[in-house]
Amino acid sequence: MVDVFDQVEEELRSDRYKRLARTWLPVVGGVLLVALIAALAWWGWQKMETSKADKASIAYQRGLESLESNNLIGADAAFVQAADEGNAAYKALALQHRAGIALQQNRIPAAVELFDEAAAASRDPLLRDVAAYKAVMALMDTASLEDIQGRLEPLMEEGRPYRAFAREALAMAQLQHGKTAEARSTLVVLKNGLDTPRDVSQRAELALASIDDGTAANIPAILDAMAAREAEAAAARTAAPAPRAENAPAEQARP
Repeated sequence: MVDVFDQVEEELRSDRYKRLARTWLPVVGGVLLVALIAALAWWGWQKMETSKADKASIAYQRGLESLESNNLIGADAAFVQAADEGNAAYKALALQHRAGIALQQNRIPAAVELFDEAAAASRDPLLRDVAAYKAVMALMDTASLEDIQGRLEPLMEEGRPYRAFAREALAMAQLQHGKTAEARSTLVVLKNGLDTPRDVSQRAELALASIDDGTAANIPAILDAMAAREAEAAAARTAAPAPRAENAPAEQARP
């Protein structure tokens, strides 16, 4: 009788295992299949990113070499490729170099647009904020004080990496627009800031001294005079008559 009961129990156990297998094997198989697909997708994505990074690195280096040889067109083309191929860091750096090229060519609006793109390309606070700061510096001579201040205020928030430099730029913009009292307040905060670098603090102290002795009050007038002279020179160059073509043979005929 004991053997009969053991046999029956074994058959029941076997049936139970079969039912469990029919119930859970498809689930386990599906989970394993999903895990395999995810692993293959991750491997493929990593391989693609590595390939893109390699291409971006080569293009970025080519851009730097072209800059060294003063080949601005070639450098810009290389940095375009680096920005398209690379990750966020390569894109931010390449766009900043393109903006620098635009500045060399006196294309200020294009440079500012590229700096803004660079700031938006990366979440890294160093890459992001330095691009935003460079955009402000490019606009310093042409934008209104309100525009400059609007761009600088986010950079002056607690914990931002270029906070002191942004505050210094605001003070310079305020002086440039004749807001001496506001600039003095900004400089006092800058000079006494615990996170202000020593060289920035020293520059703030010198600027405060120039405000107190009245020298800084002349800055707007000096800038206006410089702008007027530049405009007059540009007008004179435009109005100057072109050399006559018939003089060329005579000049060539002289010994």
